[in-house]
Formats: sequence, C-alpha cells, structure tokens
Amino acid sequence: MEKGIRVGEKVSKYPIIQGGMGVGISGYRLAGNVAKEGGIGIISTADIGYREEDFYKNPVEANLRAIDKEIDKAREISPDGIIGINIMCALNNYAEMVKEVVKKGIDLIISGAGLPKDLPEYVKGTKTKIAPIISSARGAKLITKLWRTKHDYIPDMIVIEGPEAGGHLGFKLEELGEGENPIPLNERPKLEEITVEVIEEMKKVEAETGKEIPVIVAGGIYTKQDIEKFINLGASGVQMATRFVATQECDASYEYKQAYVNCKKEDIEIVKSPVGMPGRAIKNKFIETVKSSKPKIDKCLRCIQTCNVKETPYCITRALINAVKGNIDNALLFCGSNAYRIDKIITVRELMQELN
Repeated sequence: MEKGIRVGEKVSKYPIIQGGMGVGISGYRLAGNVAKEGGIGIISTADIGYREEDFYKNPVEANLRAIDKEIDKAREISPDGIIGINIMCALNNYAEMVKEVVKKGIDLIISGAGLPKDLPEYVKGTKTKIAPIISSARGAKLITKLWRTKHDYIPDMIVIEGPEAGGHLGFKLEELGEGENPIPLNERPKLEEITVEVIEEMKKVEAETGKEIPVIVAGGIYTKQDIEKFINLGASGVQMATRFVATQECDASYEYKQAYVNCKKEDIEIVKSPVGMPGRAIKNKFIETVKSSKPKIDKCLRCIQTCNVKETPYCITRALINAVKGNIDNALLFCGSNAYRIDKIITVRELMQELN
C-alpha cells in the first residue's frame, strides 16, 4: 500500500499536501521545497503577479506571466516532485488561469472558494489532475455528480476543508460559533464526522466507476498524530497550510511568519471577507480598523467575481499584498485555528521529518 498520495503517474513520498495560500504566501520557494522533501507543493495563483511592474495596470496579464515564472522556479527546485496549483473559483480570470497552468503541465489543480463546475473540460486529454475543495459530504456528492453528468469525469482527488482551516471557510457563521445564533460547540460540524461521510460517498462512486478517489483532509491538522488519525479513518492524506507558514522557505515576509509565532489563541478570530465567505485570521490593527470604518479603496483590480467595490468592507488584494510584504498593521493575516501553537520558524525539511 502506498504511503504517499498518487497524482497520475507520480506518488509523493509522504501523505502531505502543503495548502495553497495567497497572496504570494505559498509561491515557488515553499512549493518547490515541499515537493523536494517528499510532499506535494502547492502554489497559490491569487494575484501572484503582485511583484510585476505592470500589476496595477494589467493585473490579468501580470498574473498569467507570474504564474509561468513561479512554476518554472518551483520545478528548478524539485524537477521530479509533485507541484500543484490552488485556483479560487471566485477569481474573475479563473478559466484563463486554469488554461495557463494546464499548458505549463502542472501536476495538480486544487480548486475551491466555490464549486469548480467546469474544471474538467480544461484538463481532458492532459496529464493534469484535478481536485475540488468541499466542506461536506453533500458538497462532495454534488460536485462528483455534476462532473460525471456534464463532463463524464470522476474527481482525481477530493479535498475536505474543515471548520478549523485558515483563510476562507465553506461554513456559515453560526456553524463556526459566530453570528446572531451561534450553534453550540457540541453540535458544530466536526472534521472527523465529515471525513467519514465523504469517504462513504466516494466509496460508492469508486464501486460504480472502478476509479480510486483519494480523500484528503484539511483544517486544523497540526501533528503527526493528527495525520495518523485521519489516515486511520480512511483518508489518503492531509493538506496542511498553517504549519508551512512558519518555515524558512515560505515565500511570506519574516514579519508575517513572526505574527504566527507571537499570536495567542485569543488573537485568532473569524472575519468578514470580500469573497463572501467567513475567514479566519489573526487580530491586528487592520481588523480593528475594518470594524470601525471602511478603508478607502482607490483602485479596483476586479480580481474577485463576488466583490462589489461599493459595498466591500476592504480591498482583499491590497490587504493580502501588505501581509506578504510585511506591512502587518495594514494586512489581513489569514491563519488556521492552531497558529497560536507555533513557537519558532524552522525549515521545511525539519517540519516534514517531524510529521513523518
């Protein structure tokens, strides 16, 4: 039995996918080194062209140009490893970005922040594999049925993101213990239960089609014991993002990484995002400012389909670029629920050895 995760003809050494984090948090350095050390490295496409000179004039072209560079540089670090891409469905240039990474021969596309309804049509006849991100057995059943009916395509992998994940969350505020009528703790969605339900759904599809569908679990995975627990439940592996932020190879600024090291449990909260989903982030001056007043938006990059510049609480692109560059007081610092447990910055190799 393979210990790693199969992606087409390749199999990772370890059952770990490093989660995609934008803007620029998981770029070529992190993804390349994770792949080099036996995991699956994921580059986030979200406004990846923020360093390009013409980004604010031609964001679409800048992003497409930058993703080519990022993939090439990741491949230089890990020529034979598994390199993947995270592309949010909410991006305005979603189709263009998918076509570009497929053209570059990317191994894997992981897609969430909405249902990637038409993703299969872009990869048919190629070696690129695709995985939707879902947060429930219902979501897994829905996207699998839709792909089979519309595209005659079975997911190559399913990624479950649970309620303890960082960044955007596929749960209602009440399910996260927030909002006007928060659900009691013992009644909230639990990743273990969701995992079992999704695996049962995928077993039905596997029996009908004869195709194996690895189930990958994400959201609050922190230790080797966490990984083993979900593999014992039947998962093929896990996706981890938060722990990879506090690595020397992470593409984020030192200040961003240090914010993880310095934060306490009470500093982590659920925030409102222009994407239209709740998000989990570290409390800072920026979040406090957003609560009391709407930050000025002087230029809209039209990055997200769901964002209405007249109503949005802030420009998420600007806030995330500030984060990756280290302008922490004016940044949105996405993180998972366990970020407060991090107490030092280590290498990717050290982290992989700790987890396996």
